Formats: sequence, structure tokens, C-alpha cells
Amino acid sequence: MKKAKSAAQSRAHLDQRLSDFGPVARYTPPVKGWIRAMREALGMTAEQLARRLGVKQPSVIQMEQSEAKGSIELATLRRVADAIDCTLVYAFVPKKSLEETIRARARNFIRRRRAPVEHSMLLEDQTAQGKAEDARLDELIRETSPSRFWE
Repeated sequence: MKKAKSAAQSRAHLDQRLSDFGPVARYTPPVKGWIRAMREALGMTAEQLARRLGVKQPSVIQMEQSEAKGSIELATLRRVADAIDCTLVYAFVPKKSLEETIRARARNFIRRRRAPVEHSMLLEDQTAQGKAEDARLDELIRETSPSRFWE
């Protein structure tokens, strides 16, 4: 139960921090990548960026291509960001709140556990609905280690 409470506090804290990020769509990289987009927006040539990085111009082109393919290393992105007076922001931005994610996983967990008896409960009109279902879900989340929801 202590782990579940700690996980709940972590989720609440991260949800609060990540709420400032806003819609995930705003972080979709430009088609040709952030390096090239920022370099061009700053009016900087690949050769000029290469000098700032202490590499040759073909290396910058390779970095841009690597980023566009999604295979660039974070350390390289940090170096480029510093060279163009930017800060690299690295984060996982959830598609929905972490609390919503864990509630959905808990619902799936309950369904899997109850599947064998669900049919007979339905026939006897004993299914939990509305507030009763939400209360049971809240209790399960409080009392169960979240790692169980990912099995």
C-alpha cells in the first residue's frame, strides 16, 4: 500500500509539472528537424554552425539528416543547442494525464480479473455501475501496486 501511495504522489507531482507543456502536437519536430529549422531561422549556414561546433560542414549535414531520421544522440543535440544559444528540452509528454493512464490500466486489470465471473454477474444483474464502479476503481488503485496494472 505504501508503494501505491508513493506512486500516486509521484503521478500527481509529474502531472502538475507536465501540465505546463500543453498539447503534444506543439512539439512535433519540423519535417527537416529542429537543427536545420533553427539554423535556417537564425540565418546561419551549415558551415557557420560547423565552425561553432568545431567540426566540418559535412558533419552538420549528417547531424541534420540523423535528427530527421530520429537516430541522433541526445549529447549531439545538446552540443548543437549550446552552439546556437538554445536549451535542449528533453521530456516524455503524456498523451493524457498520468492519473488517467493509470485509471485506464486499472480498469483493464479489473476486466481481466473479473472476466470469468462477469458473464454470470451480468445474467444476475449484479454489475457495478456508475459511482459504485468508480469507488471500487479508486480503492483498487489505492491498494494495489501500479506495477500490477502493467502485467
